Amino acid sequence: MGSIARTSLSCVVAGGGPAGMVLGLLLARSGVEVAVLEKYPDFLRDFRGDTVHASTLGLLDQLGLGERFARLPQQRERRLRMRFDDGAVTEDFTRLPGRHQHIALVPQWDFLNLLAEAASAAPAFHLAQNAEVTDLITTEGRVGGVRYLDKDTGLTHRLDAPLVVAADGRHSTVRRLLGLRPRAATAPHDCLYVRVPRAAGDPDGTMLRFSSSGGLIMINRGDYWQVALLIGKGTADAARADDAAWVRRTIARLAPYTQDRMAALDPHDIAALQIRIDRLDRWWAPGALLIGDAAHAMSPIAGVGINLAIQDAVATARILLPALRRGHVTDRDLARVQRRRQWPTVLTQLAQRRAQESFVAARIDAAGTGGPPLRIPQPLRTLRHWRGFPHLFGRIVAFGLRPERLTGPLEPLSHA
Repeated sequence: MGSIARTSLSCVVAGGGPAGMVLGLLLARSGVEVAVLEKYPDFLRDFRGDTVHASTLGLLDQLGLGERFARLPQQRERRLRMRFDDGAVTEDFTRLPGRHQHIALVPQWDFLNLLAEAASAAPAFHLAQNAEVTDLITTEGRVGGVRYLDKDTGLTHRLDAPLVVAADGRHSTVRRLLGLRPRAATAPHDCLYVRVPRAAGDPDGTMLRFSSSGGLIMINRGDYWQVALLIGKGTADAARADDAAWVRRTIARLAPYTQDRMAALDPHDIAALQIRIDRLDRWWAPGALLIGDAAHAMSPIAGVGINLAIQDAVATARILLPALRRGHVTDRDLARVQRRRQWPTVLTQLAQRRAQESFVAARIDAAGTGGPPLRIPQPLRTLRHWRGFPHLFGRIVAFGLRPERLTGPLEPLSHA
């Protein structure tokens, strides 16, 4: 599956993550010949974002995929409590409009396989895995396709298209080839990922714990916890030193019911993620568009990354579909996508930065127990006493600031 039989089509999407797969699905169902190039041989990579919000659940319903998604292994949360050292703040999803009064935490590989299977039913959809973009084809300064390596055969292929979409993540190859550099914001922390076995008597739902010792997010995966431990920026190596003693102590302190399993934690199984928030000033170049993390890397806070990227994909498909059908995408068309998606991205990143500064300020040292107790940040400390705040907070998280819908030229997809 490392190459495409065609040598030209209407759109090439680099990256088979949520944004790339949703865009490929939408375009193919609308009759646009589209290829998605995914550089890995499958979607099975752990510790990827997996929080699927109500905005995305509603989109899946419109696509006729809601019931199939519901059958995937997942943890559904109708309420989430963020616990601090002096109390808790609740996100309540039980009064959300529409069919879904919850968010779903689902392994991303299951979600991507579902999208790939649904997209493959459309004749216009082409997926190549183990296919890595290596170069852009340009003519007089305009991108007109890609060269990609079929890792199965070692052969390089050319694929011509009037539009190349970069959905290849925060380390985007297409972005590098275009010479675009995102503007980065300071992130005060990084993240360690580890699996911890679940035991009888453990809580059922997702746990969010923020403390001066660190921030801990634990997602129920059935027989194990997927644990994300937020740490001070640049302290990953120190945290894992001495056989990961600090990691063991911190997880046990923040989730005491795991203490009996900490001795079995293997330091070699602890993965580190450098958290960054960045954004391109311009998300496009002639013949090319960047969406999702390729255009704006998000912090894991509130799990908005997948859903914001998918909203980018929906807006891209809706705005560019007429131009793709004509066979020519103008710079003005590409700029319209950025204008549509820029302000919700800017405001979401601003909120994430403020949350980072308040929730998990860099007070962590690899040997100690952290600083003074971490209090609920203002203004949440005041707003949480307002009766309607948990529902408003939940709605903002679940739908984002500008949820996209399948309207206009994409509307027939709701009957697919």
